[in-house]
Amino acid sequence: MVTYREVHEIDLAAGETKDVTALVGEAVARSGLREGLACAFLPHSTAALVLVEYEPGLESDLHDALERLSPRDIEYAHQLAWNDDNGHSHVRATFLGATQTVPFTDRKPEFGTWQQLVMLELDQGRRRRLIIQLVGE
Repeated sequence: MVTYREVHEIDLAAGETKDVTALVGEAVARSGLREGLACAFLPHSTAALVLVEYEPGLESDLHDALERLSPRDIEYAHQLAWNDDNGHSHVRATFLGATQTVPFTDRKPEFGTWQQLVMLELDQGRRRRLIIQLVGE
């Protein structure tokens, strides 16, 4: 087994979503690996990685669903402990997760027909790190 790693710095605005599917495909192509697993990871507690059909309707539905799941305008113990206003961001990130793993074969990720890998900024805008690590041969 061989490993390969890339780190990408990505600026996101508050509430922004960004399709990073191509970054995984490009990493697989650059790695020289034929088949294996591609793991994408965000080392952040207020951002998330999801596999979705990335289109405007779903993007809007996802933001609306997150607001219903974890509203911005209620009190969170996290906010009381740290005197900040991002408790909702931490809860949302917990439910969505920071990691996605995709198999690749013949030097191409095996995303489904309607799947894209999308980063979600759940807090104030900032620079985020996306780590793509491959294991394969």
